[in-house]
Amino acid sequence: MIRFEQVSKKFPNGTFATKSLDLEIKKGEFFILIGPSGSGKTTTLKIINRLIDLSEGTVWINGKKISDYDINELRWNIGYVLQQIALFPHMTIAENIAIVPELKNWDKEKIAARVDELLNMVGLDPRVYRNRKPSELSGGQQQRVGVLRALAADPEFLLMDEPFSALDPFSREKLQDDLLEIQRKIKKTIVFVTHDMQEAMKLGDRICLMKDGEIVQVGTPHEFLTNPANDFVREFVGSRKYAINLNELITPAPAGGALLSDMKTISLSTPLEEVLEHLELNEQISVEENGKPIGIISRQTALKVMSQYLREGGQING
Repeated sequence: MIRFEQVSKKFPNGTFATKSLDLEIKKGEFFILIGPSGSGKTTTLKIINRLIDLSEGTVWINGKKISDYDINELRWNIGYVLQQIALFPHMTIAENIAIVPELKNWDKEKIAARVDELLNMVGLDPRVYRNRKPSELSGGQQQRVGVLRALAADPEFLLMDEPFSALDPFSREKLQDDLLEIQRKIKKTIVFVTHDMQEAMKLGDRICLMKDGEIVQVGTPHEFLTNPANDFVREFVGSRKYAINLNELITPAPAGGALLSDMKTISLSTPLEEVLEHLELNEQISVEENGKPIGIISRQTALKVMSQYLREGGQING
């Protein structure tokens, strides 16, 4: 768990990057920091691993002040992924991934097994990619390796500073999907900075929207869509009222329908607002029409469709 208590960062010229932040990030949570340029989101991220020292207040990690940690102990337990991937060009992919495990004196067999495990996790065949150099990979593949390098020594926390913003839309969406799949498997505490509300809606368990170094609203994607705190949040999200047909969110039911019996079931006529409330509590729900199952709605699909709809200027009717 990460907890901020009245955390401020003041620069020598008197400018505040953050002002009296009170924030709690839960264990295993995918937590998004978002806001316009200059809002303080990257400063907030860098305070966690002490790349930037706070001016006032306290940050706690697992009940211990970050100032009480040995700096190497702290950072080895926190993976860090940047927009600029910064893979070492003269080293192979395996060597790039293995940097922190080698610094921690893991034995060679354990390191090799970990490298192969991670490459397989993102669909990069170790036999093909282990000995390649970064220049032989696409931008999306390099960024995958950057994520794997941050995870190599199995840190408890992962900090990500706009890691996908330089990628083309297809590669970006693929990496988002990969990251969600990785998170389902490993359940790390992830703090992720982005300026893209669509990305935040798709990835985040909770979102923290910042402006001028202060927190404007913290909540789930559902809360941002249905209960924005003020006009700034409403405009940033892009929502006014809601106009999506429920059919747009439904994927076909599994053959035989065996998996549907354990799911929360709704009817096709259920209002969207109520559907979103159910998805707060369930990863996926079953949809029936005239008493017969017709498909499922997953939380990920619903948020993806809704955030894309908002980005394109649509309205969502409840």
